Amino acid sequence: MSGPNGDPHISIDDGIIDDEDEFEEEEFEAINSALDQINSYLDDIEDRNDSLNGKLHELLESNREARQEFKAQQLQTPEEQHCPAEGDESSSKEDLDKGD
Repeated sequence: MSGPNGDPHISIDDGIIDDEDEFEEEEFEAINSALDQINSYLDDIEDRNDSLNGKLHELLESNREARQEFKAQQLQTPEEQHCPAEGDESSSKEDLDKGD
């Protein structure tokens, strides 16, 4: 006769497989406690993941806005980009040379 998994020469009646395994109440409590702790750790990891995900989205949005502002500055007309600022030494030196 084959066994429960098709293994030859093993029968349920041999006593190898005992469906009457008894667990003590302390064992169930220990297993429940361990599962509760694992569940708590997983909840904490999920909360951290959600927090990091939110911060990542904020960072991406900020980066997108900064990139758009940078593009807008690059698209300014060339005269605006190359105009000397007031108080620039080169412009004040030219003014002095014209006065001579």
